[in-house]
Amino acid sequence: MIIVGGTFEVEPGQQEAFIASHVELMKISRAEKGCIDYAFLPDPIESDRVTLFERWETPEDLTAHLAAMQAAASSSAPRMLPKAAQVTFYDATERPRPGS
Repeated sequence: MIIVGGTFEVEPGQQEAFIASHVELMKISRAEKGCIDYAFLPDPIESDRVTLFERWETPEDLTAHLAAMQAAASSSAPRMLPKAAQVTFYDATERPRPGS
C-alpha cells in the first residue's frame, strides 16, 4: 500500500473554498482502480491549512492516477491553487521480516 500525505497552505478564510474546488477531483480519484482513500481535509486549528490524505493499493495504481491527473490538468475545471504545498509518499507495503 502507498500512503500519500500532504499539507496545503491557502489564503486565510479560503479553506472551505479550496476544498470545494477539489470535490470533483476527489470523486474521480476515489473511482480509480486501487484508490482506497482520497480526501482533502480542513485543519481544525489552522484555518489556512488543508491536509491531503490518500491510500493506494499498489505503486502502479498511484502512478496511473498521477498520469491521469497530469493529462486532465489542462482540460478539467479550474481548481483553487494553494500558496504552498508539501506532499510525501510512503511505501507501507508489508515485507517479510529478516529471519522469518
